[in-house]
Amino acid sequence: QGQLVESGGGLVQAGGSLRLSCAASGRTFSSNTMGWFRQAPGKEREFVATISWRGRNTYYTDSVKGRFTISRDNAKNMVYLQMNSLKPEDTAVYYCAASKEAFVVVPSTTAAGFGSWGQGTQVTVSS
Repeated sequence: QGQLVESGGGLVQAGGSLRLSCAASGRTFSSNTMGWFRQAPGKEREFVATISWRGRNTYYTDSVKGRFTISRDNAKNMVYLQMNSLKPEDTAVYYCAASKEAFVVVPSTTAAGFGSWGQGTQVTVSS
């Protein structure tokens, strides 16, 4: 089945940066779209960013465009989310996910397209 484990979360002041990492184990996800989602208290899980299996196509939710960058290293079975200029509204649990289907050219931007999920890492941005 494989496992996804996120790391890199923490407490940061507004305007600061964090880099989240997602390590895959048990199987390779190099053929899958990888994504980051987040869920704030009392809110539904929302899409943040996604990257195609070769890393050629990336998509972001509007609120993070220009501030967040998703990347992947298939040789290391790793996915990253570089988050700059963080805002208090970015506070949430961030989840790494792998798509249900492989070799998809246009990455999914909805949770329904992802079948493997990590346990999440907390990001808290103070004002």
